[in-house]
Amino acid sequence: MDLKPLVTLLAIVNPLAIVPFFIHYTQGFSKPQLRRTVLTASFSVFTVIAMAALLGLQILEFFNISLASFQVGGGMLLLTAAMAMLNAQPAEAKTNQDELDDASSRASIAVVPLTIPLLTGPATMSTVVIYADQAQTVLQHAALVGFGAVVALATAACFTLAQPIARALGKTGINVMTRLMGLILAALSVEVMAKGLIQLFPALGAAG
Repeated sequence: MDLKPLVTLLAIVNPLAIVPFFIHYTQGFSKPQLRRTVLTASFSVFTVIAMAALLGLQILEFFNISLASFQVGGGMLLLTAAMAMLNAQPAEAKTNQDELDDASSRASIAVVPLTIPLLTGPATMSTVVIYADQAQTVLQHAALVGFGAVVALATAACFTLAQPIARALGKTGINVMTRLMGLILAALSVEVMAKGLIQLFPALGAAG
């Protein structure tokens, strides 16, 4: 089984890097509220990945977008996310502070901003769609959805152990982990873009 999609998704979602945000937005929460927030965020992460895996290609067809073009665009998004992570910033943190502050005042912050955009966003969805196209069998599609479940479980584990993780790693440790995942993601993004460019410009493959 090819585990590259799982590695890529873990690198992009990177729930470890979102632990400080989780702690910030759940200050003053009771234990039942914390459990509900963890469960909702984890299930939302799985839902986003599963929907992208099952319906992403149909959406591209509806808008008449070629997968090769989407690969190049998605690869660029991945590279942008990787650059953010190399600067110790969450890959999917694209909203401004006013939006985050507004979201934090709502009854539940599990979906916004924790799931969207901090955990899953355009880069995550693009990656899932690209790998969904590469899946040749029902089993491979099921594996991709299963990887979403693994990422959701990793998210639940990181959020459940948020306080111990923050104490053990500290800000420096979390930043190091984020930069390491960013480096891996940068390499994967170049590979995704290269495949798309070769499909758009076959001469590039012949020259290689």
